[in-house]
Amino acid sequence: MNIRANNVSLSINGRRILSNVTLLAEGGKMTALTGKSGSGKTTLLNCLGLIHPIDSGKIFVDNNDVTGWRESQRTLFWKDHASFIYQDYGIIDDETVSFNVSLKKFGNNQGQIKEVLEIVGLQGREKDKALVLSGGEKQRVAVARALVNHPSVVFADEPSGSLDTKNKGELHQLFFDLRDRFGQTFVIVTHDDELARLTDRTIHMKDGLITDDKNITL
Repeated sequence: MNIRANNVSLSINGRRILSNVTLLAEGGKMTALTGKSGSGKTTLLNCLGLIHPIDSGKIFVDNNDVTGWRESQRTLFWKDHASFIYQDYGIIDDETVSFNVSLKKFGNNQGQIKEVLEIVGLQGREKDKALVLSGGEKQRVAVARALVNHPSVVFADEPSGSLDTKNKGELHQLFFDLRDRFGQTFVIVTHDDELARLTDRTIHMKDGLITDDKNITL
């Protein structure tokens, strides 16, 4: 699934956040959005994921203009095609691993939950309470939750920002494995230079503008 922005601009409370941003996140590839805090990376991610409306420009999913989609259309997009992963995991500690994964699923399918837990290396942990998990394991639960609807595109905002070096490396490798195994599109906001160097495309932002766009697969 291709995600494309054409001349996207956005201001919030009178402050320009994005200025005529044009980019392509190619289907089956991993695109990193980099830059200092306040450069517009997360806002752009939320615009590409149809969470935040834009002031001008266009957002395309494949060749479909989705800029003016109604809330019901966006909900179907999130349900059937897209998932989000955040730095803070979004895990409920007092609930089981299975329950936390099922939060994304519209309807509780234990077979699918077991499948994605196996993919992220947490097979057999369905009944464990989330509070006994390590930080790396909690992030893997968050990844499993993002995968349970078999998304075509995964949007991630600093997904390894709170992990130690070992867990960070394992999570990054998991993303690449998922890309290669399922052909999923990844759009990742990151401050991690090592991850950015390994992605298919690295887009650097400053003050709401794209200042560099490198496609290392060419």
